[in-house]
Amino acid sequence: MIKRFGIVFLALGFALPTFAQMAPPAATAQQWQAGKNYFVIEPALPSSVPGKIEVTEVFSYGCPACNAFLPTGKKIEKALPANAVMTHTPAAFNAAESWPTFQRAYLTAKALGIADKSHDAVFQSVWGNGSLAISPGSSGKLVKREIADAAKFYASYGVTAADFEATANSFAINTQVKKADAFVRAAGIDQTPTIVVAGKYRITASSAGSNDKLVELVQYLVAKESSGG
Repeated sequence: MIKRFGIVFLALGFALPTFAQMAPPAATAQQWQAGKNYFVIEPALPSSVPGKIEVTEVFSYGCPACNAFLPTGKKIEKALPANAVMTHTPAAFNAAESWPTFQRAYLTAKALGIADKSHDAVFQSVWGNGSLAISPGSSGKLVKREIADAAKFYASYGVTAADFEATANSFAINTQVKKADAFVRAAGIDQTPTIVVAGKYRITASSAGSNDKLVELVQYLVAKESSGG
């Protein structure tokens, strides 16, 4: 629609408004309801990417729904305008499925600059019966993963297992773990995957109605924030 309108504006000699100047369409605004489709976070949480509208996926590698959500997450990111950015915050509230380990592993990989290129592969390893799989072992119980297991996995991304473990247990990563936990609590998140837009709005596929509608809802909230709320 933006492209089509652009042709009309140019034909009439008008300047095409930027995305930030465009208010959310009235019809769309009527479709999405606060308290039903999206939930306002008060007080709003600060952005970790100054100058950008941050769209954060709260996830865990140990979460099967997050694994299934990967294609939708990519759609959300691809649809974002230039003034928005997608980030990830790992949750740790399900210790039985190794979430604390996966949280620390992701934050360590991020600190080492290998989180983005390894992200999909971690999910594949956990849910494709790779070296990080948590599916029941011979005892029928979930396999508990430790940071040493993650260190061996990430060694194929140009960092030694020893360096990965040392970083994972550092003061800097302990601080990031506390920060991630605080974000999850402050945003009122009790399930994954959950999307937080601009630190102000909490949404899920369930609240939106479906994964595809969630992509639309993210676009709406980004547009809403771009136009000043």
